[in-house]
Formats: sequence, structure tokens, C-alpha cells
Amino acid sequence: MSALAPTLEAFFTERLIAQRQASPNTLAAYRDTMRLLLGFAGQQTGKQPSKLEIDDLDAPMIGFFLDHLEAERGNAVRTRNARLAAIRSLFRFAALRHPEHAQVIERVLAIPPKRFQRNLVTFLSEEEVEALLGAPDRSTWTGRRDRAMLMLAAQTGLRASELTGVGCGDVQLGRGPHIACLGKGRKQRITPLTSATVKVLGVWLSERGGRAQEPLFPTRVGGRLSRDGLERRIATHAASAAASCPSLAEKKVTAHVLRHTAAMRLLQAGVDTSVIALWLGHEQVETTQIYLHADLAIKERALARTAPADAKPGRYRPPDQLLAFLEAV
Repeated sequence: MSALAPTLEAFFTERLIAQRQASPNTLAAYRDTMRLLLGFAGQQTGKQPSKLEIDDLDAPMIGFFLDHLEAERGNAVRTRNARLAAIRSLFRFAALRHPEHAQVIERVLAIPPKRFQRNLVTFLSEEEVEALLGAPDRSTWTGRRDRAMLMLAAQTGLRASELTGVGCGDVQLGRGPHIACLGKGRKQRITPLTSATVKVLGVWLSERGGRAQEPLFPTRVGGRLSRDGLERRIATHAASAAASCPSLAEKKVTAHVLRHTAAMRLLQAGVDTSVIALWLGHEQVETTQIYLHADLAIKERALARTAPADAKPGRYRPPDQLLAFLEAV
């Protein structure tokens, strides 16, 4: 067995599990990265993964692997950068154990993340939210479950992992109704519930009848709903809702879009971004600034304050169709 194999094992058992106490999601992401990397390097070198040396995973090999992720596996740049972050974490750990490979390790650590275009966040309008909530068939058990799940997601902005991880005992519908969850970075968070959400969850909990530790939104056999299962349910209902709300057909509705929707609702209601950061469980307030960039109404109100007092409010519209075409080019 090569030096790479015991180093990789120690990286998971000592660094990630024992020292950092990494979450299951982090462990799974790092595990998948290493499986892909070792499989790719094995094909390139003709070696079994357990026979690979640290020198086999030099900077050119890592570069080829990252290009392979984009070109052949169709990964986005964000995914590519996340894989690189996992690899760099492994090599920082290897630097402490194998200084004799310092040159190879240093070159790998020098590989920069790839820059990418940051698009504006996608969120749903109130009309689109209403259409989405009306899509599930409430005459069926799964339809009633999905409606409660969609309403909770759009109101609280829970992450997909938080939404599928919520238990029946995490919901408090009495005085000061709220929902508790274990968020990213193992941070506990409590989010208040509106009266409409309380009403829907109350009906669902009465039908659900589960114990405190059981999932709030289970599968048909009582297990915990997977992330893929959650996204499939959202996509199915979004496609159905597009029949009554055509604008939904132009958007890819996911659990994260519902999270953005909850944030934009708060922002448009005049809630400060620091409060929104606490609501969403953001580590840094700066993360919440993306919603300021996405809200055109806020920019228009700022523009109105800077306009001359005698100027008529409104948005510029080209006076001619041909000029309108040129403006859009």
C-alpha cells in the first residue's frame, strides 16, 4: 500500500471526523470527490487506487481532473471549485505528514479556483407562490404533505437538508409558534411561523400523528425524504402550476429558489439585511447582500430619491418600437 492510502484514511478519520467533527453532508461531499479523483487518476496511470502515490496526484493530474469534471461530467464551475476545495484540504493535511512531497503538494495548493459569472438570484413572485401552493392535490396524502412542505419552505427559507431533517417535535404551534432546525455548520436555529403556516401545519400534524423524533415530511413508507425526492416533488408541482401561472415555466424552481423567495419577501417588507441573515442562518451578513442586487424595486426607490423634485416618477420607456429593439440589443 502506498503512502497516499493511509494518509487519505487518516484525513477522514482524524481530521474530518475526530478533529473537525464534520457533518454527514461534508463527509459525503469529500468522499465523493476522492472517489472521483482516484478513479480518474487510476484510469490515467493504469494503477489501482490503493497503489497510487502522492506524486501521481500532481498539479497537472489535478488540472486534468478538474477539466474532466466540467467537460465530460457536465459539472458547473461551483461544483468544480467545491471539488478543488476538498482536494486542497487533503493536501494541506498531507503536507504535515509527508514533507518529502512538499514540492508536489505546494503546486497543487497553488491551483486557484475558477472564476465564474454570478447571476442574480431567482425567486418567485406572490402570484407564482400561490400557484405553486395550489398545485398539490389535497385529496391525497402526498398532496397534503407536499402543500405543507412547500408552504413551510416558502415562508421560513429552510435549506433542503433542514427541510427534510425537521422532526415532528421541532414544530411548536402554541404561543410564539416556531420551527427549530439544525442548520449548516451544526448551528441550531429557530424560525417564527405565520398564522397561515401554523394553520396548515396544524392540520398536517394532526394527520401525520408521528412521534417527536420522526420526520415531519416522511415518504410513503415512513422514512426520511431524500434531497432528490424533495427536488422531484417541487419540480413536479412547479410544472403543474405553470398551467395557471405561465411565468413559472421560465424558472427552474428548486428548494433553494424557495429559500430565495422567503428572503426576498422579508426584504421587500422592509426587514433589515442583518435580520434576514439571522433568519436564513447565514454565517456572514455580506452573504445576504445578493438579495439587494436582485430587488429592482429597491433600486427604483433609491433612484426616485435622487431625482429632481419636479421630475415625474417612472421607468424609461423608448418612444418607438425600433428604438426599443435597439435598447434591448
